[in-house]
Amino acid sequence: MKYSNIHLIYFSPTHTSAKIVYAIAEGMGATSMSESDVTCESLDMEEYIDDELTIIAAPVYGGRVAETAMERFRMFRSAHHAPVVPVVLYGNRDYEDALKELCDLVSEQGFVPVAAGAFIGEHSFSRKGMPIAEGRPDESDLKQATEFGKKIIEELEKVSCMECLSALEVKGNFPYRVKGPSTPQAPVTDNDLCTQCEYCVDVCPTHAISLADEGMYSDPNLCIKCCACVKECPEGARTFDTPYTAMLHKNFSARREPEIFF
Repeated sequence: MKYSNIHLIYFSPTHTSAKIVYAIAEGMGATSMSESDVTCESLDMEEYIDDELTIIAAPVYGGRVAETAMERFRMFRSAHHAPVVPVVLYGNRDYEDALKELCDLVSEQGFVPVAAGAFIGEHSFSRKGMPIAEGRPDESDLKQATEFGKKIIEELEKVSCMECLSALEVKGNFPYRVKGPSTPQAPVTDNDLCTQCEYCVDVCPTHAISLADEGMYSDPNLCIKCCACVKECPEGARTFDTPYTAMLHKNFSARREPEIFF
């Protein structure tokens, strides 16, 4: 089966998921692409995807797909068993049940997973002096993603119909990993550096940041700790301090490689 259009769906606060999605699509050699970036906004109404080959990607938080991403992905459905490639990006520790969780979700929404992948992206908590998968996805990751896209097309060309495919098996367990309670916390602003450009407001996926009398305020009850505001601040005025950074840097600095499934 041949596909001329590729539909990209992604939640990507720090752009790692988006980079991998585009690299996979490049390998697929599509003549056209449609894009649904749900990083900062959810759809107003459900969107139905007919027979487009779709790539859907999100970061892993605590061994599960980011909850905000899951909520926004539920707005996409397929009435005609569109083929889909679920992809997760994790910060060099482990993706645990996230890829299975995403595969299960898209299957429930009417898609047919034809391949899946777990790639590495710089951890949200990575910072100067304590890097965690710094700079990833790097050139090697993007090359592997492109080759992954080529292989997907090669495999799909051998398939006469989606119903002919056997169920895709990926790493992960059900019931999914139970995440512990999250302590409300948010990045803070150095008012000596902050120019109140409000760029952090624009990049926050959950609209947790606002301009208050004392400067930029982050609501810890809305913050998902993606650290997009920290990494994107043009003045370096945002910081997020957590003891997990040192732990992750110490225990998960060894390079890990992408895992793909057909």
